Amino acid sequence: MASADPVFALIDCNAFYCSCERVWRPDLARTPIVVLSNNDGCVISRTSEAKALGIKMGQPYFQIRDDLRRWGVAAFSSNYALYGDMSERVMCTLEGIVPRLEIYSIDEAFADLSGMPEPLEALGRQMRQRVLRWTGIPVGVGIAGTKTLAKLANHAAKRWQRQTGGVVDLRDPIRRDKLLKVTPVEEVWGIGRRMTEHLAVMGIRTAWELARADAKMLRQRFSVVVEKTARELAGTPCLDFEPANPARQEICCSRMFGHRVHSIEPIREAVASYTARASEKLRAQASLCKRLRVSIRTGMFNPEQSRYANGILCELPYPTDDVRLLTRAALEGLERIYRDGFAYSKAEILLVDLCRRGEYTDDLFATTQPLETERLMTVLDQINARWGRGTLRPGRVVANPDWGMRRDMISQSFTTRIDQLWRVSC
Repeated sequence: MASADPVFALIDCNAFYCSCERVWRPDLARTPIVVLSNNDGCVISRTSEAKALGIKMGQPYFQIRDDLRRWGVAAFSSNYALYGDMSERVMCTLEGIVPRLEIYSIDEAFADLSGMPEPLEALGRQMRQRVLRWTGIPVGVGIAGTKTLAKLANHAAKRWQRQTGGVVDLRDPIRRDKLLKVTPVEEVWGIGRRMTEHLAVMGIRTAWELARADAKMLRQRFSVVVEKTARELAGTPCLDFEPANPARQEICCSRMFGHRVHSIEPIREAVASYTARASEKLRAQASLCKRLRVSIRTGMFNPEQSRYANGILCELPYPTDDVRLLTRAALEGLERIYRDGFAYSKAEILLVDLCRRGEYTDDLFATTQPLETERLMTVLDQINARWGRGTLRPGRVVANPDWGMRRDMISQSFTTRIDQLWRVSC
C-alpha cells in the first residue's frame, strides 16, 4: 500500500571520490584511500579505513605525506573528469528506479517516493544494490517525510551501516525522536559552526532540542532558514522537491596555478582557458552574459613576498555566450589590472548579469549577429561533446600549460579518454 504523505529519500555516495578510484583499482578494495584537492593541497575525500587512521578532512598533504606512506595509504590527485562521468552513471541508474530525482550535488540526490508502494525500505535496498552492481559505487539511503530528516536518516544509515544495511526509514515518530536525541545540532543539515554556537547559548545542543524549539522565535532571532530547519526536524515539510536545478545567476571558474607565475603571458593563457570553461557552463544552462569580472592575485600567506590582488568588471556589447567575445573582454580587463614584479598564484573569471535569450533587444548594428553566434557555438559544443572537451578550442587556450594545476598522482581518465581505457591482460 502506498503512503499519501510526502516522502523523500536522500541517496548519497560513500566517500565518492575515493569510491570512483576504487572502482578502477580493485586491488585497493581494503586499502585506505585519500583524494586531494587542487594542486594536491589537502584531503577532500577519505575512506573509512583512512578515517580510522585519524586522517582529517582538510589536512594539508605536505604535513601528512610521510605518515601516509608509512601507513600504506593510497593518495590520488583529484580527477574531476572521471568523477563527473561516474556521477552521471549513478544518477542515470537512479532515474531508472524512481519517478522523480533532484540532483543535489555530484554525489547526492533527493528522490520523491510519494505514492510509491510499501515497504520503502525494500526499495532503498534495491537502489543500493543496483547502483553498486551497475556502477561499482556504494551508497547510503535515508527515507523520511522531509528533506532535512531524509538527510539525517542518510547520515545514520552510513554511520551504523552494519546494523542498518545502509538504509534507514525515519518516518516512524518513535524512531525519529530517538535519533534526534542522540544527534548533535551541528550535524543537522544547514546548521553551521557559528549557528551551533548561537544555539548553544540558548541551551539547544541536539537536533531534538532544535525540533522542539519555538519556530517563530527562531525566525525572529535568526532567519527563516533556521525556522524551516526546525519545522522539518519536527516532521513538517518546508522544502519543496525541485527536479530541475534552477539556472545559476553567476558562473565562476577559478584555479590556483601549479606554481607562481611572474609574467603576463601564462596568465593570459589561464584567463582564456577559464573563460572558455565558464562559457561552456553558460551555454549548458542556455544563458547569456552581459558582464564578466576578471581578477588575479598573488599568494597571501608568505610574508616574504609582496602581495597584490585586483579585479575589474568588463562590459560586453550585448548579452552573449560567444567564447570569442567573452575571451576578448576578459583579456582586455587583464591588461588593465596586471602589474609587473609580483608572483601570481591565481586567476578567476566570474560571469554575472546573466539572462535568457529573448529577454533583451538584439543589437541591429552588431558585426556578429546572435543567430550566427548560436550556430557556431552549437557546433563547437557538439564536437567537444562527441570527441572530448578541448578537441576544438580557442587559439589562446593551451592544451598542456606549464602553469596548470599540479596533479602528480592523478589516475587515468578511464571513462572519458579513449587512449586511457582500462586494459585487461589475459
